Amino acid sequence: MDYSIRAANVEDCKDIARMILELSEHEKVSEQVKVTQRDLEQDGFSKNPFFHGIVAEVPEQHKTKDGHTKIGYALYYYSYSSWSGRAVYMEDLYVMPEFRGKGIGKALMSKVAQLGLAAGCNQLNFTVLDWNKQSLDFYFSQGSVDITASMGYHCMRCEGEALEHLAQP
Repeated sequence: MDYSIRAANVEDCKDIARMILELSEHEKVSEQVKVTQRDLEQDGFSKNPFFHGIVAEVPEQHKTKDGHTKIGYALYYYSYSSWSGRAVYMEDLYVMPEFRGKGIGKALMSKVAQLGLAAGCNQLNFTVLDWNKQSLDFYFSQGSVDITASMGYHCMRCEGEALEHLAQP
């Protein structure tokens, strides 16, 4: 399969938004997606971006039945571990179903790892749903470890009214 991996640009936001919805449907949480194409444009391509992205693209002759040539993406951002220093967090890794099993997901993840190492990061962090055995198996095959059990961490979130309340002095 002929494909390329490249840095995302603002013109890719429409396709990234589409694939975010596809990913959310796969994860059975589509009602939780609030991010729009405009949000992606502002948050990823402003002077101080909140995230970075890469896209997987196929040539026109391999486009989808709906005419898409952008068939996968990864969103990531840099973070910091008070124990080990610089880190990169992969927020999303997605490849359209008909293009899975062709090395595209590995290429996207590998590129995020390369970018992290180039920035001086010493770890790549991400989450995966506990029921997504195919993804878990893939991540394990890449040398990833599940720190949920070994370190006892839980992924926590504070949002909405709870976040507003927490922000009160």
